[in-house]
Amino acid sequence: MARLSRATLPSVPAPVARPEYDPRAHGVGIVHIGIGAFHRAHQAVYTDAALGAHGGNWRIAGVSLRGDAVAEQLNPQDGLYALNVRSAERSTYRVIGAIDRAVAARRNPRAVLDALGAPGTKIVSTTVTEKGYCHDPATGTLNAAHPEIRTELAHPESPATVLGFLAAALRERRVRGAAPFTVLCCDNLPHNGAVLRGLVMQFAELLDTELGAWIGRHVAFPSTMVDRITPPTTAADLAGAARDLGVEDRGLVVTEPFSQWVIEDRFGTDRPRWEDAGAELVADVAPYEIAKLRLLNGSHSALAYLGYLAGYAHVHEAMADDALAGYVERLMRDEIAPTVAAPPGFDLVRYQRDLLARFGNPALSHRTWQIAMDGSQKLPPRLLGTARDRLAAAQPIDGLALAVAAWMRYVSGVDERGASIDVRDPLATKLAALAKPLLGEPRELARALLGVTEIFGPDLRERGEFTTAVADAVTELARHGARETLRRLVDRRRP
Repeated sequence: MARLSRATLPSVPAPVARPEYDPRAHGVGIVHIGIGAFHRAHQAVYTDAALGAHGGNWRIAGVSLRGDAVAEQLNPQDGLYALNVRSAERSTYRVIGAIDRAVAARRNPRAVLDALGAPGTKIVSTTVTEKGYCHDPATGTLNAAHPEIRTELAHPESPATVLGFLAAALRERRVRGAAPFTVLCCDNLPHNGAVLRGLVMQFAELLDTELGAWIGRHVAFPSTMVDRITPPTTAADLAGAARDLGVEDRGLVVTEPFSQWVIEDRFGTDRPRWEDAGAELVADVAPYEIAKLRLLNGSHSALAYLGYLAGYAHVHEAMADDALAGYVERLMRDEIAPTVAAPPGFDLVRYQRDLLARFGNPALSHRTWQIAMDGSQKLPPRLLGTARDRLAAAQPIDGLALAVAAWMRYVSGVDERGASIDVRDPLATKLAALAKPLLGEPRELARALLGVTEIFGPDLRERGEFTTAVADAVTELARHGARETLRRLVDRRRP
């Protein structure tokens, strides 16, 4: 079967939406680092719509930091790929033309620096996941001892991380007297623009104090909030798309109907008219990101750990379990929502109701295992900030403590049936060394993991009400398993 490309696009069935512009007529203005499925389901889609409405040189040069797969998927297809939007009721396709090319950084780092240094590059956006920033998630500061950071500091001419590439490209632009680009972080970090600014400055200052100061004075780092559930594309998805499109699309992305992008309107350069494509440009992103990080991401993580332990491979399967669905609903309503100050016009009750429906979408095969990855990076912004606020207000944290306890059971590497868990986490080796010897001693297990300051900081292990609640929950999970523990928690909360 022929691949999707400019040459084969006319053969795609007429109901499939396609770019409302000629991609070849528009130059590159954005370099995106981390061109995975989420970017292609989210920012690239908004950019595609803005190009269709207003034109401009805003196509995207994508960068893969870790592998060659996306370049191999997209470049033979002239950057084209289909977005498959699925709900329980329908499935639609749309061909996206916003991506000009994809570059594999490890194969050709110079090509990445050339793209970042190009005069037309106005914006550099990022989706490298929380762990990609090589930072301490408890404090948001640079982990200068990170192996990749140490290597880059010794060999700054050979960048490999997002921080290394940004610092190297900004240094080159400064030397040439060229204007800097705007850096737009689109990852799930609290105050992501400010955090990335601090990390880039810290990294740059270790190379050159003046460069760090120059970045602080001249480079804009707007914050953003991004939201769209995007599971990995499966072989079955690819086969279904080939039948529906009549061409092979190796860059296919599957996602849900819901999409939201809130952007701090503080750019140092021109930008696409994303607001005309549905994005919200605001003065302060913080209320939106707190609501999303805590209600969506926090609940999603809790559901993933408990769902995995209970034997559910996919999120929608876990949500079909009344005990799990009830737990998530109460966690959001009773413990998380009271810590969230809703932005103007934001209906928190409706948002929670919509989240429950989104989690239960049977058309998305979103694996609990995937969401459970990198918990050491995700817990601080998603769950622990909420716990701190609840503790400060002397409010119960039973549901939050159970989520943390489920993470502790998960990173021990052994599930409730005695099978091994494939734990993917930057701290996996350290966590396993602490947890595995203590699987039969749940209170000691909790105590050991609470001592990991990269995650819990120096404060939470000193909060008796927190440590007791978590240790109690770990003990319950060890004795009764996830499903019975959830049932018992529900029973305790009944009047």
